[in-house]
Amino acid sequence: MCQLFIGADPDNWNQRTKSLRIDGVATSIRLEAFFWATLEEIGARDELTVNQLIARLYREALEADHDMGNFTSFLRVCCARYLSLIAAGEIPTDPSHRLREVDAVSILARERQRDRLRPGQTHVPVRPRPV
Repeated sequence: MCQLFIGADPDNWNQRTKSLRIDGVATSIRLEAFFWATLEEIGARDELTVNQLIARLYREALEADHDMGNFTSFLRVCCARYLSLIAAGEIPTDPSHRLREVDAVSILARERQRDRLRPGQTHVPVRPRPV
């Protein structure tokens, strides 16, 4: 099993630092090459540069009251979620399909539904409402 991971191109985990501005503030972000490539793919789907995508993610996360104390971890999770959603069939694999056109509300609702299921369950138990 491990060969599948350790046999991958080692350049994937080489770190790279990118300098950018978010709302006029200069910052730098250090990520592995694999994540930079994934962010590039995500951005390209909506015709955004990596810098534009990162700035948008940052602003929208702040608007949603998320703690951006570890922004690089947030970006890694965004990449993992993107790939996981593609693997689950929630996001089309076709890179010409815009992510802004994806029904995020429905996807998130299906995720919450799946998260409530315990292993082996096929449905969420319905609790009777108090009368």
